[in-house]
Amino acid sequence: MDLRRSQLHFILLLFTYYCSTHITAKGGNGITVQCLPDQAASLLQLKHAFHNPNLSSWQHGTDCCHWEGVGCDMASGQVITLDLSDRNLRSINGLSAALFHLTSLRNLSLSDNDFNQAILPSFGFERLTELLSLELSGTGLAGQIPIGIACLVKLLTLDFSGKWELGWEEEGELRGPTPFNLFPGRTRIPTDNYYHTPNMGMGLIIYFPSLISSQIPPRKFPCPIPQAAKHAVSNVSLSGAIPSRIENLTKLTFLDLSYNRLSGKIPKALFTLPSLQEVVLSSHELCGTLEDIPDPISSFLHDIDLSNNNLAGHIPKSFFELSRLQVLLLDSNHFEGTVELSLLWKLKALDSLSLSNNMLSVIDVEDGYPFSYPHNIRKLELACCNLTKIPIALRTKARCTLIRGRREYYLNLSRNKLSGHIPRSICTQQELEVLDLSYNNFGGRVPSCLIQSSSISILKLTDNHFRGKLPGNIVEGCMLQIIDLNSNRVEGKIPRSLSNCRSLEVLDIGRNQILDTFPSWLGKMSNLRILILRSNQLYGSIGGPAESDATSKHFSSLQIVDLTSNNFSGSLSLKWFDKLETMMVNSTGEGYALGLRGLYYQEILTFKGVDLTFTKILTTFKMIDFSNNAFDGPVPNSVGKLIALHGLNMSNNAFTGRIPSQLGDLVQLESLDLSRNKLSWEIPQDLTSLTYLAVLNLSSNNLTGMIPEGQQFSSFTNSSFEGNEGLSGRPLSKQCNSSGTGTLDSSVSSQDSVGTIVLFVLVGSGFGVGFAVAVVLSVVFQAKRWNCNRFRSTSK
Repeated sequence: MDLRRSQLHFILLLFTYYCSTHITAKGGNGITVQCLPDQAASLLQLKHAFHNPNLSSWQHGTDCCHWEGVGCDMASGQVITLDLSDRNLRSINGLSAALFHLTSLRNLSLSDNDFNQAILPSFGFERLTELLSLELSGTGLAGQIPIGIACLVKLLTLDFSGKWELGWEEEGELRGPTPFNLFPGRTRIPTDNYYHTPNMGMGLIIYFPSLISSQIPPRKFPCPIPQAAKHAVSNVSLSGAIPSRIENLTKLTFLDLSYNRLSGKIPKALFTLPSLQEVVLSSHELCGTLEDIPDPISSFLHDIDLSNNNLAGHIPKSFFELSRLQVLLLDSNHFEGTVELSLLWKLKALDSLSLSNNMLSVIDVEDGYPFSYPHNIRKLELACCNLTKIPIALRTKARCTLIRGRREYYLNLSRNKLSGHIPRSICTQQELEVLDLSYNNFGGRVPSCLIQSSSISILKLTDNHFRGKLPGNIVEGCMLQIIDLNSNRVEGKIPRSLSNCRSLEVLDIGRNQILDTFPSWLGKMSNLRILILRSNQLYGSIGGPAESDATSKHFSSLQIVDLTSNNFSGSLSLKWFDKLETMMVNSTGEGYALGLRGLYYQEILTFKGVDLTFTKILTTFKMIDFSNNAFDGPVPNSVGKLIALHGLNMSNNAFTGRIPSQLGDLVQLESLDLSRNKLSWEIPQDLTSLTYLAVLNLSSNNLTGMIPEGQQFSSFTNSSFEGNEGLSGRPLSKQCNSSGTGTLDSSVSSQDSVGTIVLFVLVGSGFGVGFAVAVVLSVVFQAKRWNCNRFRSTSK
């Protein structure tokens, strides 16, 4: 849908620009007029409002009609197009008032620039009465949606969208009335043929993902609009229900109100709008049941996304009769009942289908029905659908031709009741890019064809019953970026041929029965970011880079390494930590979540003393867990170079000597656990400089002297220091139930429940020293096998 949306915007802009320039130019006496002086003056004022703008052609005394991003009416000299999108422009004072002097503007785009969360001006837009397209996406503008936009009766495109990835507003916060109440006259849009479909109008594109709305009090409107619209604006907002008067938008073709706080039922009239083609209402609190679509065969609907809501009841059968349907995303709701795949396979145009994480039972009837299947489907998500067998379309090799060699294919059958061996026909899907069969009961060996595939990028087989050795003949050309085999019964050694997977970013073979030494050879894989080897039977020293590799890269991109609960031993090499380059660099931005095409990697890690399920792992998050092994000798001073580290756990080993004072340089550290070792001497005063340290555990060592005071140390309780007979000072004089804690409440952690924890990920100097972004993570206490209800509660 993102590609289709981009194409739609591009085509519309071309259309409106063509109309604005070519048609107007043919009017009058045919004489081309230069840019009018007042237009040039307004543009120069606008330029000066930006900080160091890269607009070199905007010079005084030149024809502004030839300036970059500017288009003029060639007959009048008026500026009618201004496209400054994605030019790295920055303004701390918001939109300049000079913009509203360009009253002939028809196309205005300032998207993907930085307005520093400045407030949108209350007045000014009402002057741009010729505007056809207004695009302010990704600008960081905030405040109320200006009521003056209601005056723009010719407007066809309106885009205030932000950039949503991690669940908070990265681009500022916009508030205002539900957008379709701003445009009461939209039924008067001319009927140009836009989708090359007879009798279809160009329609109205309303694109408002990530707006957060609040009630707007009655106010005086800057232009005359119908009384009904005044009432709607003052009583309806994006945080309320979708108004029933949406039925008046008979030319509406595309509606995207995703990532808001809409609630209540979806009006029945929405799906009866005669021109409607695409509906995106994902990630709200919408509830109730869906009504049948009266005439699905003649409907123009081709994309429906209602995912991540609270919709319930049965899915209307008419949804499976929409002859033009390409995308149907109903995942993460509370739908119930039985769905027969044979109904869906009849939709020959079906491209993407997701019914995951509901209370549905999807059945695949093999007998009594003529076999049919869609040839174009590229995304099939049936997680948590009570499937007991893989659909026959995927099991029968001769019929397994769901893709015709044009795009990637995503298959998610996780969290079902599938068992037996993975059919080899799965491997015949030449365009299969993502395969998720995790949390099932598959057994046998991991099919070699999956790891040797030339197309699969993400392979998730977590929590099944796979056994035996991993395939050892992985050839060059392996495309795997993520391998997740956590919680199986895989044994033997880690195949060295994995080094042929040069794009590998995540390797998770934790909680298996691997018997091997530490795979130092993985250090040469320059893209490897996450290495999870926990709870296996690995042994020996982890060593360091060989002397011959002293100048080469070694785990240079690693951001998370988890070796807990193995049989590693020996001392840690200083050189091993010297090579962890990514952990030595403070992040200069928010980073991005590891994954592919919006599919994010998840992992259960021990952090701050509990098992956390990281539903998204940012590239900015760095962690080392060497706990529960038999390491000895000193903790290397070189660990202090890893200044980007958020968590360090070396507990339950046999480390001796001092706690390195260099650990005080780990300015982003939030969790430090050195408990149950043989560490001695005093606690370094340098640790008090760790102002973000939330959890500290130095218990059960041989530490002596006074406990340092000040800053975070004043918040830690007895449990952080007990078991060190030579220690004295606060808080050892406190009772165990004293206020202030450095660990999570044990009464909470004893429950098998899901909660949330806020992880503060430091962002770099670009946002000022000490700035932090709150990332909400799911916490799974005493983590057990996933269930569908738990997944639904953490997916929003």
